[in-house]
Amino acid sequence: MRMEETVEETSGKHENMVEITLKTIGPARPSRLHVPSSIRVLDLRKLVAGKNCLPVENLKLILQGKVLHDCEDEDEVYIRFNDGDSLLVAVKPKAPVGLNIDDDDEDLKFHLPQTTSRWKKKLYSFLHNRLKLPDILLMAVFSLSFKAWALIILWFIMAPVAHKWDVGPLYILGTGFCIIFLNLGRRQPGDVSAYSIFNEDFRELPGTLNADALDRDIRTGQF
Repeated sequence: MRMEETVEETSGKHENMVEITLKTIGPARPSRLHVPSSIRVLDLRKLVAGKNCLPVENLKLILQGKVLHDCEDEDEVYIRFNDGDSLLVAVKPKAPVGLNIDDDDEDLKFHLPQTTSRWKKKLYSFLHNRLKLPDILLMAVFSLSFKAWALIILWFIMAPVAHKWDVGPLYILGTGFCIIFLNLGRRQPGDVSAYSIFNEDFRELPGTLNADALDRDIRTGQF
């Protein structure tokens, strides 16, 4: 879609036009652009790219210190301009041939699966965009199930009660033992534990280092 067609399409929906200032990072001088007062970020991106002959896919728009995204939570984003507003335009440089930096950066970021429910996407948008939580913390938050969060909340509710009855240390120790036993898992038939005490006839794994093995190696002159 050409820039003129985009202007006609957006101006047909929004009659109020305003003039904004485009400030491109680099040697380019500031320029002015007439846009509707309310416009989709996607349409704005196309207008800016068409006016300055810039690649749309590498274009970043910044308004009042905030990076503008085309969509949030699968909803198109609209922004409202006032006459005389300034828009910062940045062009992301292309990666060297054979090196895709974007893919490496994306691998380090936390992304919700496509099948995630809508309320989780809203919560993710609030935590990531509003509270600016790091990806490692978001990964920890969304990797836990609803049951796990219910147990965590219940633990914090019961903690003051345990402190009031002077059983705080026992409460913490009991929590630690519960976490250990709940995460032991189940062995399949034929599996052998690394701890011989849990195996039939106290059978050890091959290569286990213990006092008997040390004594045998010393007597055979291997040490």
